[in-house]
Amino acid sequence: MRSFFYILSALIVVGLAFWAYRENYETQAAQDRAERLETQIAGTRQRLRVLKAEWAYLNRPDRLRDLAELNYERLGLLPLQPHQFGRVDQVAYPPVAGALEGLPIDLSNSVDVSAQESVE
Repeated sequence: MRSFFYILSALIVVGLAFWAYRENYETQAAQDRAERLETQIAGTRQRLRVLKAEWAYLNRPDRLRDLAELNYERLGLLPLQPHQFGRVDQVAYPPVAGALEGLPIDLSNSVDVSAQESVE
């Protein structure tokens, strides 16, 4: 009976050693994949920074103004004039009282807490 337990113990030790060996290599492979991904992410971030810098360089107002002047005949672009902008009083906001009429919300039991005094 003892020899059976010795053999069983030896098989368990060999099985655990194989499992630890396999887990070790799987962990190393996962770490290698993570390092490759981190390197790829760093490269992508660097490329994004370069693209943002190029975009900012290409969208300079003086450059765009010069391009608009060079291509005036083809595009017909004109500089913005103050009269082209609207005023705040021209914006059509919904009336405050009429804004809540169409909503299916029952506000009859609501409490206005903004005007209440604090209770101490």
